[in-house]
Amino acid sequence: MEKIKIKPLTKEQLIISADRLTRFKDPESKYTRVFKDIILSNLITPKYNKKELDKISYAAMGTIAERIINMSLQSYFDKTDDDYLINQRLYDYEKSIFNIDKETEILLKNKINYSSLIKLFDDNVPQNLKWLKTLKNSPNPNEESHENGYKFPVTKLVICEGITEEILLPEFGRLLNYDFDKNGIQVISAGGKNQVVKTFYKFAQNIKIPVFVLLDSDARENYNEIVPKLKEKDKIHILAHGEFEDNLPVKLIEKTLRYATENISYPADFSTIPEFGRVHYLEEFFKNRGSHEFKKAEFAALVKKNITGIEDISTEFQVIIGELKDLQPVDIM
Repeated sequence: MEKIKIKPLTKEQLIISADRLTRFKDPESKYTRVFKDIILSNLITPKYNKKELDKISYAAMGTIAERIINMSLQSYFDKTDDDYLINQRLYDYEKSIFNIDKETEILLKNKINYSSLIKLFDDNVPQNLKWLKTLKNSPNPNEESHENGYKFPVTKLVICEGITEEILLPEFGRLLNYDFDKNGIQVISAGGKNQVVKTFYKFAQNIKIPVFVLLDSDARENYNEIVPKLKEKDKIHILAHGEFEDNLPVKLIEKTLRYATENISYPADFSTIPEFGRVHYLEEFFKNRGSHEFKKAEFAALVKKNITGIEDISTEFQVIIGELKDLQPVDIM
């Protein structure tokens, strides 16, 4: 390749790039987006615009981005490592969880100087970057990651409707001796039942690891759209009734509401929490007390603070964690 001129990536940009390249995401979209962003922002000569980048080969794109990253690292180290063990292990990992075509393989077979890059990480980097360091330093990175709860490598994918599930399912798992981070469980809240179908379809064709889909009880039509595309190792669970919050134990909801309103002078009557329709009850509760509207993410965070034991986990959620635990993972790396 011709001589290039770059604006070096800052330390922060290098760490962000490593983070984005090692998140759980389809490899082709992940690598092309990160590499294009680096080239557009940091390549001075030759200059490419977005349309031109969309037309160049993956081999050329990967080579340019790789050189920008490695040349940037030379600003921080007198001598950079010439060790590509991390690269090989990342390649093996992505290949073990995704079906990858030949063009995308070109992007994965890069020589980014990860061995030097990880020296820039401090103790506050995201879990995937802590895992990245084990790929260099550990003879058994999967075992070390499990012990430290780094959540990588990802072994199972959970697709659910909303943020409540994303916040509370890992906490239920922890109390039921199934730590999501230690076992590499990735939870994606799709943002509604129709989005669950779209998200599942996006992963269904190119993912090898088991997928667990969780739907509210009113999503029977969506359930029927997903079932034909489930792999043998996948699982779908539709709630027996209502939404996720409707299946929280009454005592846990009461405990959470008392906590949320402890500094409000006038009392509330918690005896009216219904057996069904608890989401509607919560909406009315917050509206009538003049605090603020019912916000699921905030309420889920409060619920998490008030969970003290297995008695706060309904039978429905215990079944869900059991089903997820029973899914058989594929061999990773």
